[in-house]
Amino acid sequence: MASKAAPSSSSSSAPLKEEEDLLLLSGAESGWVEARTRCDHLASLSSDLAHIPTPDTPCYRCQHPDENWLCLCCKDVLCSRFVNKHMLEHYQQSNHCLALSYSDLSVWCFSCDAYLDAQVILQLRPVYETAYILKFGEAPPFRTV
Repeated sequence: MASKAAPSSSSSSAPLKEEEDLLLLSGAESGWVEARTRCDHLASLSSDLAHIPTPDTPCYRCQHPDENWLCLCCKDVLCSRFVNKHMLEHYQQSNHCLALSYSDLSVWCFSCDAYLDAQVILQLRPVYETAYILKFGEAPPFRTV
């Protein structure tokens, strides 16, 4: 495998170095993704997200115990795209686009194709807090914005 030769001029490598630094600062190198602080699909949230299934609830379709997501529109619990893709199929069939991962309590909008910041978006804070309490037995530490 041949290695790339470094540019001979330090001025021509400066823009590349700046781009690399920006990627590192943004977390792109590690795979970290910035969650969105707004979403146009929040009107589809269930009106009762204070009462949700527990994080150990298996997938309603295949009974798989892990990697499950809570639909924030109808409260179905379905498995991830890394298991049998039941939550993804649910979105494709019902257009219910908001889901909370019981693995890491992240919130995903299928329509936006993005993670949502459940600590910043006020409509998501109650369900995030409820899921956190059900999973860990205590209230979550909320960051200040």
